[in-house]
Amino acid sequence: MIQWLYDGGSSDSSVSAAIISISIILLSGFLMTRVTKRLRLPNVTAYIVAGILIGPFCLNLVPKPIIDGTEFLPDIALAFIAFSTGQFFRFDILKKNGAKVVVITLFEALLASLLVFILTFFVLRLNLAFSIVLAALAATTAPASTMMTIRQTGAKGDFVETLLHVVALDDIVGLISYSVAISIALHSSTGETFSLLKILQPVLTNAFVLFLGGVFGVGLSILVKPRSNDNRLIVSLALLFAFCGICTIFEISPLLGCMSMGTVYINMTDDDKLFKQLNYFSPPFLLMFFVRSGMSFDLKALVHTSGSIGSSPLILIGVLYFIIRIIGKYAGAFLGSLLVKKQKETRNYLGLALIPQAGVAIGLASLGARSLGGETGNALETIILASSVLYELIGPASAKLSLYLSKSYSTKLEDLVEVNEKTEDGKEKTQLQLLIDRIQKIQEELPAHPINESEEAFTEAAENSNIAFWGEVQKQNLKEVVRKRRKS
Repeated sequence: MIQWLYDGGSSDSSVSAAIISISIILLSGFLMTRVTKRLRLPNVTAYIVAGILIGPFCLNLVPKPIIDGTEFLPDIALAFIAFSTGQFFRFDILKKNGAKVVVITLFEALLASLLVFILTFFVLRLNLAFSIVLAALAATTAPASTMMTIRQTGAKGDFVETLLHVVALDDIVGLISYSVAISIALHSSTGETFSLLKILQPVLTNAFVLFLGGVFGVGLSILVKPRSNDNRLIVSLALLFAFCGICTIFEISPLLGCMSMGTVYINMTDDDKLFKQLNYFSPPFLLMFFVRSGMSFDLKALVHTSGSIGSSPLILIGVLYFIIRIIGKYAGAFLGSLLVKKQKETRNYLGLALIPQAGVAIGLASLGARSLGGETGNALETIILASSVLYELIGPASAKLSLYLSKSYSTKLEDLVEVNEKTEDGKEKTQLQLLIDRIQKIQEELPAHPINESEEAFTEAAENSNIAFWGEVQKQNLKEVVRKRRKS
């Protein structure tokens, strides 16, 4: 559509094309959410579908140079996702059941990876580089879908706390697995001999990134504390982008370090306001990242065989990956919960809530495609994108079902709050009394709404205006009384 701007050859036309392309990306993503909202599908699905439609393999509305020139978006998107995930690593909460959560996470993440590796390498006979990286990506889960479902239902309890910690730790295990896998994949493709040092190198590198992220978190807590809201956002973005830039120089994923930054910040300041500010700011970046991922999605490649990875069609690999990962997640969560003696509800239904896979997996797939390159990289990204659409179709529903079956939330008023069903003298309360007590308890549990300076100013102005208005009314009434008395 706007390729002719590039054909002009001037720098001004290239700038115009870039600006128009960004507008098309944002608008297409937004408009597609209007469709998916009616179908009760998550926004991630809308963004990926929008990218497919406007990309070079469909309508070709965005020039290929602009798609290639936005390779930084996966790093930025991962930074926002990881930093937000860090807020759930509060040390005081982790002390209560941290060991149990670690065991459950290792079981569900590594079992999913193991089953996918057996499928791809031993059953489908795909090459080692592709098989080991795809298996590592199977460990990750989408925290956004799960957290959105929890917020919508208002679920709470041990199941929810376990789920949030497992989802957050899940991505750490996935990232470390990916780091080791990509190192092995690159060495296997070059034909170099393996050594323990080459395998440990990415682990040690990520340990350093974890430490560096913590240092940035300390710096963030010092710099942000005395600032205004606008400056808090500016400083936090500056540090996040700087950290991403440093990781990009050394070709390391910023995920683990940004997660460490968020964890250190929340534990040093106990301030979740900054996370909310970033959550309001990040949607355009996340939208552009997912739409760009959709634009890189080659639909035709799904029905073809990629000779660089093996003889199986990508669509078959994608469908089997989709099924086997779900089996691995559920079985791993069940076995891990059984081992640490979690209650029945957690053991039976935790695996259902771990099905979604989008943001982190797509971001790592983009990095993996960039590292592996060629047909192998394209095949990896294509399978992850295709399966992510399927996961996002069933993921939120599965998460909501798990929350309901585990009794973490209910649509019945009597299940929301517990009240004493008897009066002080031991008599049974009527249904009306119980209803009033429950409503009062819900009101007590609702958080107080803080009034900021703008609201105070508005309220004061309204009150003054109200006083002036009624003063004028009283004045008019007195005048009317005096006038009537004079007539009489």
